[in-house]
Amino acid sequence: MNELAPCPICQSPYTYELENLLVCPECGHEWKAAEEQVGETAFVVKDSNGNVLADGDSVITIKNLPVKGSPKSIKAGTKVKNIRLVDSDHNIDCKIEGFGAMALKSEFVKKA
Repeated sequence: MNELAPCPICQSPYTYELENLLVCPECGHEWKAAEEQVGETAFVVKDSNGNVLADGDSVITIKNLPVKGSPKSIKAGTKVKNIRLVDSDHNIDCKIEGFGAMALKSEFVKKA
C-alpha cells in the first residue's frame, strides 16, 4: 500500500487521492501529488475550537474585546465577515461595522 503525504496545511495523515489531486478530509485542502513542498512550513491559523481558518471566512467573537482608544468594546457574538489572515501576533485582519479596520487574535474567535 502506498503511503500518501500528510496534508501540508493541518498535517493530517488521512489524505486520499481524488483523480490527480490529494485531498485532506479534515481541512478540505487539495493539492497536486506531484507538487513538492520545498522546505516551506505552511502558515496555519486555527480558531478557539481548533478549526482551520482561511481567507474570506466569517468568524464570531467569543468574548468582549476592548478596543484601544475607544470607549466601547467589540461585544461577544459579533459576526466578522471576509477575514484576511496575516502572519503576526494579531493574525486576523478585518473590518468591523462601527469600528473600522481591526486586527484580531484567532484565539478569541470561532468559525461561523
